[in-house]
Amino acid sequence: MNRVFVVLLVLLCPLCIHAQNYYGVQCEDTCNHMHGLDMSHYQGDVWWETLGANNHMNYVYFKATEGKETQDATYKRNIELAHKYGLKVGSYHFYHANVPQQLQLRNFMSQCRPGDQDLIPMIDVETKPKNMSRSQFRDSLMTFLVLVEEAYHQKPLIYAGTNFYNNNLVGLLDDYKLMIAQYSENEPRLADEHDYIIWQYTGKGRINGVSTYVDKSRIMGTHSIRELKFQRW
Repeated sequence: MNRVFVVLLVLLCPLCIHAQNYYGVQCEDTCNHMHGLDMSHYQGDVWWETLGANNHMNYVYFKATEGKETQDATYKRNIELAHKYGLKVGSYHFYHANVPQQLQLRNFMSQCRPGDQDLIPMIDVETKPKNMSRSQFRDSLMTFLVLVEEAYHQKPLIYAGTNFYNNNLVGLLDDYKLMIAQYSENEPRLADEHDYIIWQYTGKGRINGVSTYVDKSRIMGTHSIRELKFQRW
């Protein structure tokens, strides 16, 4: 009998550990910041009623598009259901510097419709083509950001990792709001000391309603989600 119990215990322990990691104490349980998620088709089917009941989660940024023609297949359904269950939503485009900007803007605007937005658009800037100089890359990005601002009548939020920002974007985005990704216990530090509104602190977050890892972020203490409000015209 004891032997059977030991065998069962060995088999069940990994499941217990997994459950503890899934439901255990996480950042949003231990501080008063406003928290949010970044999501795309990688999260698969989402139980939005469960997610909407989480009082710690206030906003979601959804991937809408990438490059000149890629569109996230879950975008339209997810943005509709997130609204239904009370979450503030925004949309982002993954930028490719070597793709014509007008084509990327057209792709983004076909998904990111002003009437669906609570939060300003976000441009995800993570890669620089190897055959493009730093100066060319910066010029390309700024051209695109001006087009986005003209289209939506407001400057977009810019997403970048700490290292990528420090290597490629220092001093370029003084007039833009930032979301900075750094997966550590330490808050990001930017080389030009640019302030940032949101810190994406993990790419392996867990939350009820989502069966996969999910990116989690929080609004920094000196800021408010009101600063990200989509201005309708």
